[in-house]
Amino acid sequence: MVKQQKTSWESSAKWYDESVGEKGHYYHEHVILPNLLKLMELNKNSKILDLACGQGILARHLPAGAFYLGIDIAPSLIKAAKERTKHSFLVKDVTKKLELSSADFTHATIILALQNIAQPLAVLSNAARHLSSKGKLFIVLNHPSFRIPRQSSWGIDEAKKLQYRRVDSYLSSLEIPIQTHPGKGNQVQTLSFHHPLMSFTKWLKEAGFGIVEIEEWISDKKSTGGRAKMENRAREEFPLFMTIVAQKQ
Repeated sequence: MVKQQKTSWESSAKWYDESVGEKGHYYHEHVILPNLLKLMELNKNSKILDLACGQGILARHLPAGAFYLGIDIAPSLIKAAKERTKHSFLVKDVTKKLELSSADFTHATIILALQNIAQPLAVLSNAARHLSSKGKLFIVLNHPSFRIPRQSSWGIDEAKKLQYRRVDSYLSSLEIPIQTHPGKGNQVQTLSFHHPLMSFTKWLKEAGFGIVEIEEWISDKKSTGGRAKMENRAREEFPLFMTIVAQKQ
């Protein structure tokens, strides 16, 4: 039986914590965290606000002395985060007023979470509210142009010997049910929200940010076998992740 869940991952917290683990899942460890930490340029004086932090994967990869506060709506994920590190965490809905005493964070992050939140502008506004002047926001997304649940897929053009990316819908905003851990009994669904790039730029501007930089990150995996050449080419052409760096104006 499939249980419908809205956007909190509380009902999938145990599975998610085990999936991410101490170091992160494969793409955390090999793609996301190395690239993100390079972009963030953190030091011992940095103050990081991690919105929709999950079980706190970023907190375990920070330079000594940096201050970190992670916030997530799922109590079980915050409990798991606290068990893995001594940094600070709060159980709060990041789309509501956070009532934090600090408005001087140098960095804010939303890592692979904004597309699971029904009110993205509210989260971006909270980031702006608690960042210092010229503070930066780092948003890591499953690439919204190429990774759209149920609307994008791989195909093979045998005549051209090419693997291509098929996209059946892009400009329409979509609410898409996602099964969080396929193959398990008592399956649970959450929701993913697709939006085109222009929506993110509009919301950032409305929240008081200016976009500084956009990076697109590919998988570092390599295929072997008869179709390796076309698979590796496609992997290098279609990025898995997009990261937006925005600065509070």
